[in-house]
Amino acid sequence: MESFSSLIRTATREQHARAETSAFMSDLLGGRLGVDAYARYTEQLWFVYEALEAGAGRLASDPVAGPFVRPELLRLPALERDLAHLRGPGWRAGLSALPATRAYADRVRACAARWPGGYVAHHYTRYLGDLSGGQVVRGRAERTWGFARKGDGVRFYVFEKIADPGAFKRQYRGLLDGIGVDELEKQRIVAECRRAFALNTAVFGALGEEFALSA
Repeated sequence: MESFSSLIRTATREQHARAETSAFMSDLLGGRLGVDAYARYTEQLWFVYEALEAGAGRLASDPVAGPFVRPELLRLPALERDLAHLRGPGWRAGLSALPATRAYADRVRACAARWPGGYVAHHYTRYLGDLSGGQVVRGRAERTWGFARKGDGVRFYVFEKIADPGAFKRQYRGLLDGIGVDELEKQRIVAECRRAFALNTAVFGALGEEFALSA
């Protein structure tokens, strides 16, 4: 019988590929967009992670979501340090969410408030993505815009408290495989994972439109 983590990975493969090959990310990683586009993308991430991590403490004792709430994963402090480097000390004053980003963050916040299984879906798609494909973004950003290796500007992608990312990801997938929900709830979580990828892809689409004129 296929494990739950494998089921999620199989069920979201198409959406995952669509997100990774969006025009915006292709142009950004290909060096065809400037550092301002990277900074704007980082701003959008702040809204999503603020929604994701604001509810983490409340869910730490939840039997479904609690095992996934790990302090070593938290990204908001690193994001804020990156934004201070990219936008300057007054970065908060210029922070603005695209409509697609607001929709994404609102969905994460709603799941955190009312549906632990849905929260797990968003937690999985974000953090395991950061530990995997996110490292490609970090490397490209360092080379393209001259950020110090694992320094300010790319700290979001640096998990300093995780010594072995591969082992951590295996442990995380083990938590998914052992999640205490029935089969119907697992199907709902899979559907929410697909939705998470779609919301993320919509943000890429909106960024692509915003930077199309200056690309």
